[in-house]
Amino acid sequence: MTTVQTILNLKGGDVATGDPSLTVGQICARLAEQRIGAIVMTDEQRHVIGIISERDVVRVIAQHGAEVMAEPAGRFMTRTVVTCTRRDTIDELMDMMTRGRFRHVPVVDGGRLVGIVSIGDVVKHRMADIEREAEEIRNYIATA
Repeated sequence: MTTVQTILNLKGGDVATGDPSLTVGQICARLAEQRIGAIVMTDEQRHVIGIISERDVVRVIAQHGAEVMAEPAGRFMTRTVVTCTRRDTIDELMDMMTRGRFRHVPVVDGGRLVGIVSIGDVVKHRMADIEREAEEIRNYIATA
């Protein structure tokens, strides 16, 4: 079974992090600058304390208006964050994402943030698997 570590080996462990005191406006700027979909909120020891995604920002602005841009993001972040470990399988991760209807899962080891996997990372990995399997079938047929 392929694990989350396989994806981290390809993409690395870089994660955009922040703290709850950042404003919603600052979060928006970072999401746009870094062309990412979520920022993981951590404490000084890199323990995950929340996450705020582009979906969260859109929902908050729709509910509260543009003046919310000056508010602390910690007020609106998701505090109960579903995480995974490097040892979780890709199938388990896909199930988590599907059931929870979220697109970003922080990866933790010993309670500390070590990476993040997005739905795009999972799709890219699955497509590579499918292409590899198709190539193996073509090779098998060609030698049969």
